[in-house]
Amino acid sequence: MAIVDARPILAAGEEPFATIMSAVAALLEGEELVVLAPFEPVPLEGVLSSEGFAYDAEPLGEGDWKVTFRRPR
Repeated sequence: MAIVDARPILAAGEEPFATIMSAVAALLEGEELVVLAPFEPVPLEGVLSSEGFAYDAEPLGEGDWKVTFRRPR
C-alpha cells in the first residue's frame, strides 16, 4: 500500500497530481493507494476510476478525506 498525504502539498500552494500519479504508476496489481486530502478529490476519483480503479471515500472530519484506490487485478 502507498500513501500520499496531499494536505501539506496543497498547503504549500503546490499541485499534488504528479506526486499521486507517480504513486499510482508504482502500484502493483491489486495494491492500494491511500490519498489524504483537505477535500474530497472528486476529479481524481474520476480520472482513476476511468483507468479501472475502484475507490472508497471516507470523510475524516474537519474537511479532511481519506480515499483508498484499488488497482484492478
